Amino acid sequence: MKQQRRSGLKTGLKLLACLSGVVYVAPHPANSMSNLPFDLGRTVNVGRLLPQSPETMLVRVLQDIRANHLDAALAQLDRLIEMEPNYRLAHLIKGDLLLARARPLTAFGNADGVSSDAVQDLRHEALVRLSRYQAPPPVNAVPADLLELPPSQQYALLVDTNRSRLYVYRNDNGVPRYHSDYYITIGKKGYEKSREGDQRTPLGVYFVTTRLEREKLNKAVGTQAAELFGIGAWPLSYPNEWDRQHGRRGHGIWLHGTPGDTYSRPPLASNGCVVLTNQDMEKVGQILQAGVTPVVITDKVEWVDQLRWQKERTQLAQQVEAWRRDWEGKDAERFLSHYSESASANGMSFKNWAQQKRQAGSATQWKKVQLENVSVLRYPAPTPMAVVTFDQDYRSDATSTRSKKRQYWALENGQWRIVFEGSA
Repeated sequence: MKQQRRSGLKTGLKLLACLSGVVYVAPHPANSMSNLPFDLGRTVNVGRLLPQSPETMLVRVLQDIRANHLDAALAQLDRLIEMEPNYRLAHLIKGDLLLARARPLTAFGNADGVSSDAVQDLRHEALVRLSRYQAPPPVNAVPADLLELPPSQQYALLVDTNRSRLYVYRNDNGVPRYHSDYYITIGKKGYEKSREGDQRTPLGVYFVTTRLEREKLNKAVGTQAAELFGIGAWPLSYPNEWDRQHGRRGHGIWLHGTPGDTYSRPPLASNGCVVLTNQDMEKVGQILQAGVTPVVITDKVEWVDQLRWQKERTQLAQQVEAWRRDWEGKDAERFLSHYSESASANGMSFKNWAQQKRQAGSATQWKKVQLENVSVLRYPAPTPMAVVTFDQDYRSDATSTRSKKRQYWALENGQWRIVFEGSA
């Protein structure tokens, strides 16, 4: 009996070592696991984090392996595979457990005939899934990227490319509140898309533009091609204004599901899209608003305390209000001081646009500018940036217009200035 226990313990520890061992991954930022806290020696109470799901079941399997409860791990895997027959990672771990009873394990995915690339992909998936439970979203913090959400934006999405995670936040009277989060797949070559066909996922602030249900996709691209997108697709507004300003090209960056014979895809497997399991995409799809829901794609989501969040939010709100007030005023130079000298507006250079504004200002007796539905989102960039979107009501003695406008603000020498302005 003692010999059996010792043998079982060796099996569990050997498998644990194979699962949690460091895997060599090609040197690419999106592949780096250095920022993923991964320690199977730490007990994680997954039941308190999320309701039972394939992901939490997988975490429990590995915790059972750590505790040498191999029969419990196998039983949990059987339930998981019954729930999701196409969950390849679950099948691989089960295969390892069964093989460990007959022969020593030498590596994760010890079965004969298994592609080393496929095993590496599955280990990468295991690592990023488990890292979420080692570092869950902080309860008493808010994402620094979501500074102001108008009532029309009921939800906002944050994509963390390094952690292969999508976070959903709901709008609670302008304050982002955690709603849910999901494992995702991004581009084969990682992130920072710059051109068509580079198989990278863009970094930036985008908006869901429409919804392409499976029936529409079948008609548009054919049933076989549409299968890649699973239950459907939600296109994003890539390239945005800032992308075009910087020569970034490409198209067809979508949120979408997985083929029917695949539960989930590896972390780096798409052509640039953000891919969820069909079950997760169905849940997320229910809260997406075409033309309204923002999707911030960043290489690192930063959570901050509400005091810091409120300070930055107030600072930017004051800058936008100062810009609005100075536009109403008579001092054209004061108004233009809110813009960077490198700015462009509506496709014009700042110099030509500024001259146009000076002439228009001198020709009017009075102006009234009102901003509504203001959205302020921090933009992922090497230097601090924010994208501000609003409905603008402009009235003067000469004209009256309503439009939707978008501005990109950047911190230059300690001062927030507009670097791009145009119609949204």
